[in-house]
Amino acid sequence: MYLLVSLADVVQIHPSEFNKPSARAIEDYINTKYADKVIHKVGLCLGFHSIISSSEGLIGHGTGIVNVNVDFRLMVYRPFKGEIVLGTITHSNPRAGIYLSQDFFEDIVVPPETLFEGTSWGKDDQGVEAFIWRSKNEATGDENEFFFDRAENCLYRVEDEQWRDLSPQMQKNGQDFLMEDAIDDGELRKTPYLIRGSMMFSGLGLTMWWTGEGLDGEEDA
Repeated sequence: MYLLVSLADVVQIHPSEFNKPSARAIEDYINTKYADKVIHKVGLCLGFHSIISSSEGLIGHGTGIVNVNVDFRLMVYRPFKGEIVLGTITHSNPRAGIYLSQDFFEDIVVPPETLFEGTSWGKDDQGVEAFIWRSKNEATGDENEFFFDRAENCLYRVEDEQWRDLSPQMQKNGQDFLMEDAIDDGELRKTPYLIRGSMMFSGLGLTMWWTGEGLDGEEDA
């Protein structure tokens, strides 16, 4: 899920930062430029990790800015295919599926076709719309209902990832960035990095189901 990626860049240190140690000034520049941003087909950058090497600084003519060639490592978020990840349901959409969050990353969706067999869109006892998994108890013949409620923690399996290059050059070339499968309440979302997951295997879905809490709730009802 978390990787170390090596990159190279020209770090510019402004005269106002000459009071800092050089390593600190380089780290601050890299974090400002890369942290919380997606690098195409690399992942979501979480922050600076370490410096591999750096050149002598060259002072720019007339600006006083020092340019340093730096090789460095970044911490990157990019789960691998097949990885089981814990997320929180933020909202659902009958067309797109269930959207999940990991606090620092929210472009995760589980499409309806990758939910448990017998799952459909409906309303719970309070009239709130959600996906409902109806599972038949083979021992008793009774049908239990399990709700994918908002704000619940759940486990999902990473199936694939989708990338969109949102750079100005690609927009100029007319690339379509509107994600038709991410329509929610009439809004078109666009994101550079989308993770598609599934919840159709034993142990996946809401964590409380597999600890017995969900079953106890159905029995009490």
